[in-house]
Amino acid sequence: MMAELLSWEADTITATEVYLADNRLNLDVYPNGTKHFLVLCNARREELLQIEFLRLNCNEEEISSSLSIIPELRQLKSLVLKGGHRWDEYGMCLPGLVTTLPVEFTHLQHLTHLDLSFNSFTSLPECVTELKELTGLLLSHNKLAALPDSIGKLVKLTFLSLMKNQLRVLPASVGELVALQRADLSENELELLPDEIGNLCSCTWIDLSGNRLKTLPSSLANMTSLGELHLHSNQLVTVLASLADLPNLSRLALQNNSLRSVPPEIQNFPFVHLEGNPIGEADSPEEQDHAEPKEVVSRYLTSNSDSFTVTAEGCNVVLPCGIEIHFPPEAVSLAAVISCNIIPPDPQQVKLGHHDFLLSPVLELLPHGIQFEKEVMIWMPYIIHRSDHRREVVMRTFNGSWTNLETKISKSRHLACCRVLHFSWFIVISRLRENSCTVPMEGTLLFSSVDPNIKVTFPSGAVNHTRSVKMQVLPVAVEELHELTDDQDSLASPLLCLSQNSAANFLKPVKIQLPLPSGVTGLNLDRSKVHLLHGDPEVEDWMDITNQVVLEFTHLYAIFEVNHFSWYWLWYTTKTYVGGIAQKVYERLRRWQVNFLARQRKRDPEQIFLQCIPKHKVESVCKNLQKRYWGPEPSDIVEMFEGEEFFAGFEKGIEIVSDRPDCIDGRISFTFYSHLKNSKEVYISTLDDRKTQAVKGQVSFYRGSLPANIPEEAARKRKGPDAMWLATLPIKLPKQKPRLHNESRKESSYPPLNLGDEETGYLTEVNLLSIARRIGPEWQNIGINLGLTYSQLERIAHNHRDDLGKQILEMLFTWARCNANVSGCISHLIEAMKESDREDIAEEIHSIIELGKKKYRESIHRVGLSHESSNEDSAIAMV
Repeated sequence: MMAELLSWEADTITATEVYLADNRLNLDVYPNGTKHFLVLCNARREELLQIEFLRLNCNEEEISSSLSIIPELRQLKSLVLKGGHRWDEYGMCLPGLVTTLPVEFTHLQHLTHLDLSFNSFTSLPECVTELKELTGLLLSHNKLAALPDSIGKLVKLTFLSLMKNQLRVLPASVGELVALQRADLSENELELLPDEIGNLCSCTWIDLSGNRLKTLPSSLANMTSLGELHLHSNQLVTVLASLADLPNLSRLALQNNSLRSVPPEIQNFPFVHLEGNPIGEADSPEEQDHAEPKEVVSRYLTSNSDSFTVTAEGCNVVLPCGIEIHFPPEAVSLAAVISCNIIPPDPQQVKLGHHDFLLSPVLELLPHGIQFEKEVMIWMPYIIHRSDHRREVVMRTFNGSWTNLETKISKSRHLACCRVLHFSWFIVISRLRENSCTVPMEGTLLFSSVDPNIKVTFPSGAVNHTRSVKMQVLPVAVEELHELTDDQDSLASPLLCLSQNSAANFLKPVKIQLPLPSGVTGLNLDRSKVHLLHGDPEVEDWMDITNQVVLEFTHLYAIFEVNHFSWYWLWYTTKTYVGGIAQKVYERLRRWQVNFLARQRKRDPEQIFLQCIPKHKVESVCKNLQKRYWGPEPSDIVEMFEGEEFFAGFEKGIEIVSDRPDCIDGRISFTFYSHLKNSKEVYISTLDDRKTQAVKGQVSFYRGSLPANIPEEAARKRKGPDAMWLATLPIKLPKQKPRLHNESRKESSYPPLNLGDEETGYLTEVNLLSIARRIGPEWQNIGINLGLTYSQLERIAHNHRDDLGKQILEMLFTWARCNANVSGCISHLIEAMKESDREDIAEEIHSIIELGKKKYRESIHRVGLSHESSNEDSAIAMV
């Protein structure tokens, strides 16, 4: 390492002068920043020892060498050692490489600010708790499972960030952080808080959201300086009434918990947020026992395995994509072979409801309809979506139609879980949060957990037998409504969607309470502007029924009665044809504003990356792509529906290189799903001469089939050739560089290979070369049957696009290198040839193997060795 640094030290000293400014050294924003730090240690050590502020990138390998030098910088006051400067292919931040710190860090006694975020710490180094002058400590996005008791030594600490770790408990010593003013403990696994947390009398802001808290310690009421308390997205079933006595409290966030009732002292405060709680709902029946399943064998499938056997002993199966399947003991009485397929979603198969978002590909488990004797648990990863109390994640299965399954969510792992007794197709979706209840003959109440101001009252005698009803609410922000209607005066309440499991009307009128639109009260209400709309979900038609019902108004609510359920929307506007306006607004609410990207890989301009993304993600996606790709600015914004098909076609002399299964009439097919990637990489070529000049072409995007549940008016507008075009982006294939005379292409050489074993026989690289001569244009089909991925084959086809022989060789040797130590690989090769209708090659391989076995037996017989004593000998078949 040091020799490498010295070799380029002279060239970088001038550059490092830019980085070393006064007493600050910010190297995390420059490539190879940690290398520059090591160079500075040699070239300008005296200056380096005087710096007070240092930032380094922990995603660089040289960070481990830098850690041993940092303790010598005794004047440091602020130290930032963060990861998260690199991203994976999905745009997720990669953690830093730091897992611990040298004990010599205790020498940094002037340090007041330490940031170790986005690293890989599983425990907090004890040397950190010896830094007595620390006022700010940031440890977010690590893997901390616990804090040491010595954390209480940091008595000067005013800010502590532990967001996105794996903390389950807090030590009692946190109560000794008497100077602490702000603490972020969100998105951990905390189930209890210590009573000592109430000793944090200086704390003004604390975030405990996204944990597993069910109760709160009474000592929280002692935190008299507390101004904001964030407790949303926990499992709270009760809340302390004494929190109302905190003199400085200005925000109490309790959204998305399990609160069925709230003390009046709390509920009446305007700064309390209760959305997403089942307030007013009857207690749910006791849940099934979900204790940890009995210990069973775990199996981890490889990427080329898609089936496994389940026995009466049960097992846990983990697929490479992260899907987990738990078979409890005695789920099957006889051994059963289970197959699994991950299928891209097809809009003809995956039918989504209004405002549903797809969060996963389709999981198919075979055989369909197999009946288990005990429930099988399926855990499916889903795409992270914006946390929104209006929505919930649900798993669905297909049994003639898609039906919802009772779903549990692991927020920390982003997994959705369901229990089933038979197998079929499964997906994960995000839908509008649903509240439901069973209406008895005695009557009941149904509240919305999205907006507790929405209430449905069922009087006694409304039904003559038990009936199930469901409620969904879609709030529409005032700003969004003004943008959609281009009318600053129109207002609307949340859209209320009601349904039931019976077509019969209610025997007595059911009372519905809706909040008045924002800004409207009973004091300033103009009744001539009020319009109650009735919606038909089948045809998405809106009818003004204001004159057909009796509308009553209170200071905050509108109340009316109905005999059957549908959709209801309260509007406040001077417009006359309100139904038509509502229909257009509702249609627009279902559309996504998207941009198209077309980027070329910098190292290989013939490789094109295409993507369709919602507009709010464009900036971050482009930033992640800029290191590897270049290309034009994103397209103008267009609007698309969830599940809508579109196509990408290359034009003006540019065409797709390979024959792809998703290529239809020369165009690449896509389906837009707002939360999936909607991206593909393709290889392109041109028949034009690139030796003298670059080729300028383009890629255009066109609409395809619309989803089945799109409004008729929207579908009608998209007919005709002009309506099919979406966007066009330029593509440029640069001029080819002339080859030098000494750059003649060399024949590829392949390393020696011995595939197989002495029992089944061997194949060498010579045998593979012989086999390759028998293969022709069908080589890709053979590669698929050998288990190579489509992307591997496409890359091989592109890299050797002018040489069929090299394509075949590269395919065979790629497979061989991956299977050199895999038992049964020769049998796999023979079967792949048979599946590809190349019985002749399969027979040739069989003959080679038999000849090798024969020579092996003859050599043993010749030298008089038994089978057991001849492990060092082998017979290699040569043809």
